[in-house]
Amino acid sequence: MSEPFSVPVTVRGYETDVQGHLNQAVYLNYAEHARWSLLHAAGISQSALIGSGVGPVALETTIRYKRELLAGDEVEVTCAFEWGGGKTFTIEQSVVKADGSVAAEITAVGGILDLEKRKLVADPAEVFRKLASDPGLFGLP
Repeated sequence: MSEPFSVPVTVRGYETDVQGHLNQAVYLNYAEHARWSLLHAAGISQSALIGSGVGPVALETTIRYKRELLAGDEVEVTCAFEWGGGKTFTIEQSVVKADGSVAAEITAVGGILDLEKRKLVADPAEVFRKLASDPGLFGLP
C-alpha cells in the first residue's frame, strides 16, 4: 500500500445537519475530493482520462463514523490505493481531526471503465501507470 496522500478540508456550516455535526453524505464528498486531488497531483486530469477513453468508477463504498465533526473543524482526508490484481482496486481513506483522532474511515472499491465498451478494463493499475506523471502516488512502480 502506498503512503497516504492527504488534503486539508475545513468543515463548513452549511454541511452540518440539525444536530450540528457534519452530514453523513458530505463524508462522501470529502473522500471524492481527496481522490480527485490525488489524481491531479499524480498528473492525471479528467480530460486525459476521457481522451484515453476511460473513467474511474466507484463500485462499493463503506463509511465507518468514529467521531463527530463540527463547523470550523480542520481535517485531513487521506487516500491510499491498494492493488490486488484483477479489474478492481481498493482505496483506504481516513478523515483525521487536527488532534490526530480519526473522525471516519472510508473504504472504496473502484475500477476503470472503458467508456466505449462500458466494461471494466482488465488492468486498472496499468492505466494509472500510463497516464500518471507520478504513479508512485498510487503506490505503483
